[in-house]
Amino acid sequence: MLGAVPEPVLSIVILTWDSRALLEPCLAALPAATAPVAWEVVVVDNGSCDDTAAFLGRRSDLVVIRNSRNRGVAPARNQGLRAARGAFVALLDVDTVAAPGALATLVTFLQGAPDVGLVGPKLVGPDGRLQYSCRRFPTLLDKIGRRLPARWGRVFAADVELRSWDHASARDVDYVIGACQVIRRSALDEVGLLDERIFYGPEDVDLCLRLHRAGWRVVYVPQALVMHHEQRVTRRLLSRLTARHVQALGYYFWKHGYLLRRPSVPGGRRAA
Repeated sequence: MLGAVPEPVLSIVILTWDSRALLEPCLAALPAATAPVAWEVVVVDNGSCDDTAAFLGRRSDLVVIRNSRNRGVAPARNQGLRAARGAFVALLDVDTVAAPGALATLVTFLQGAPDVGLVGPKLVGPDGRLQYSCRRFPTLLDKIGRRLPARWGRVFAADVELRSWDHASARDVDYVIGACQVIRRSALDEVGLLDERIFYGPEDVDLCLRLHRAGWRVVYVPQALVMHHEQRVTRRLLSRLTARHVQALGYYFWKHGYLLRRPSVPGGRRAA
């Protein structure tokens, strides 16, 4: 039963914003997804206006953090990360449903590979179709190219999203998207939490790049399966959130000092 173990091995941080209908199935999947790993859940309600607060008020098995307004992804997730007690921390989107054993598999992989700082699972849509969730670091050309008409956009997407690979085996990658990342706490302590200057955007890419530069590996582990509804809230070209996303991308490129050529990461790996 959640809460029976005082020191969880895994802390799961879930950020929700007006997503009550998605939150319940996300939480319901966690007992089977984590067994037999000791775990806890930290839910950050980022200023929801639906009945999320009432739902969470009935859940004494959760650590709940409530914000009066939407603080953005990185600042709110960092609230959850600061409250987390586990040696491993999962950042899990509210629009996911983890398959039985998925999160336990990711923890086990990290326990057996002390030079790995972060892992991500295979993501599939509700129809079972593979989502290309492990990728190469983005460039400005990639971002522009994927906005081109479908024929040309697919060329850029195929390269960035490693589409020529079957995604059937574990593999070192540049980054895995933030829908589900399991992170070694000691690696996070070394490189720091999510960059709070990124309201919504490449905070997941930024974290993975910082881990690489500190000598940690980032690995895609397809033996762990997570269903992802993939809410794309920046599809509209003209919206406040899209503008913030573009601003965050500009900040990311400025921060890491590149635009057209992918950043290099250390070739050597951290000793076990």
